[in-house]
Amino acid sequence: MSKLSLKTLFLDLRLAIMIAWACPFGLAMAQTDEASSGQVVFEVLASEIALQRGEAGLAYNTYMEMARQYKDPRLAQRAMEIGIAGGSPELALQAAKTWDSLAPKSETKPKEVLVTLLILNNRWQEATKPAIALLRQQSPAQQEATLVQLQTLLSKAKNESEALRAFYEIASNAKLGSKNLGLLYTYAMSAEKAGRVDIMEKTLREILRKNPNDVNALNALGYSLADRNAKLPEAFVLISKAHQLSPQDAFILDSLGWVNFRLGKNALALEQLQQAFRMKPEADIAAHTGEVLWSMGRQAEAEAMWQEGQKLDANNATLQETLKRLKPDWLQPTQAQKGSWDGRFAVKVTGLTDAQIQGGSGGFTLIQENLKDTLEIRNPMGGAIAKITITPGEATLERDGQITSAIDADTLVQNTLGLPLPARGLSNWLRGETRPGSEASIERNNKGQVSEIRQDGWNLRYNWSNQNRLDKLTMTRRSNIGSIDIRLVFDQADE
Repeated sequence: MSKLSLKTLFLDLRLAIMIAWACPFGLAMAQTDEASSGQVVFEVLASEIALQRGEAGLAYNTYMEMARQYKDPRLAQRAMEIGIAGGSPELALQAAKTWDSLAPKSETKPKEVLVTLLILNNRWQEATKPAIALLRQQSPAQQEATLVQLQTLLSKAKNESEALRAFYEIASNAKLGSKNLGLLYTYAMSAEKAGRVDIMEKTLREILRKNPNDVNALNALGYSLADRNAKLPEAFVLISKAHQLSPQDAFILDSLGWVNFRLGKNALALEQLQQAFRMKPEADIAAHTGEVLWSMGRQAEAEAMWQEGQKLDANNATLQETLKRLKPDWLQPTQAQKGSWDGRFAVKVTGLTDAQIQGGSGGFTLIQENLKDTLEIRNPMGGAIAKITITPGEATLERDGQITSAIDADTLVQNTLGLPLPARGLSNWLRGETRPGSEASIERNNKGQVSEIRQDGWNLRYNWSNQNRLDKLTMTRRSNIGSIDIRLVFDQADE
């Protein structure tokens, strides 16, 4: 066969596939409106040809417009597929929502896809409602399969606590069988994050009735009792048994040290906790070790241990609770309800080659009040560039009288202004604090002041005045496409 005939055959096959894709829509419409059905076929073919030519955005938008116009869920499904193939999770998610809204309520596939996309985008709380709706349409066996799938996605969550709370809300609407002990354990841990310690304890005891040697359940129940200073003899028995079954587990050794501390055996507790930290340096273990040292009057050693914990994970809940309760001198006070900063910024973006250097500069004002941040960005001459308002659930950017909204403030700024300015969590960072909700590391100087924070891919370096005011903040971020360097110089430090 000649090259020409091969090419012709390929084109014929591609056209046949596109027609096959288009015809069901046309046939479905033909019963009511022949002109409309022909228009659908034409638009679908045009969209598929645009997609073949690399114009994925045009194809996506056309499919979305047709889905809304003709109320056909299959068109939205195709738009979602294009969004996924094009590496655009937000667009895919938008199409999945449209697909689910147009599909018959009896269909479960759109909800399954929507829930998965929401969770992969780390929007666990938003996924709870469609996930619960999905479970209510499923048999017990199907419910368990869905929960197992969600369980595997927990490891990908940026905010584990938020994800576990959402998982508990979802799983509470299912009929949990008692055979899958791993799923029951995850449910127990999610109940604890949701503040339902009673459900956690009941579920862990159910696991232990099924398998008295379940190491994770033994340790979790024993630690929970010890941490609440309840039923300490039972807690000691549970944790000791877990330690006998798994003597090299640093977390179980941490629990053993913690229950011994609760029982007043400080020296033994310290020995076990220090050994656990050597085995596996973790912020939780650092928090416990520091508290034992603090109670023994060894404050300097306790503070050094806590600072080691902050280097590992400054947002660790156990460490934060310990520091808040014991209040070492260097700890920053609880974040004030109000704050304001004025200053200048300079941005330098360096690509993989020197020819790709870009930059910009200007002034800024950041005002924080309660849970709202308002960031105003000005050009070097003082003229307004944009005003960004950030709340926990939304970010809006106002520019030239136009308002744009998004869930993520950093993406909004990048897409709208073309500047990689980190808006999300900026007020926390200017206070020398980490942003809640993602892993972070803090290092301090010999005065206890924050000297460096690493979070969200950014490396922040602090310069403080003699009056303990922030003079300068340097922010850097490296990636496989280059680097970003931002320098903030303050006209007025935090009040």
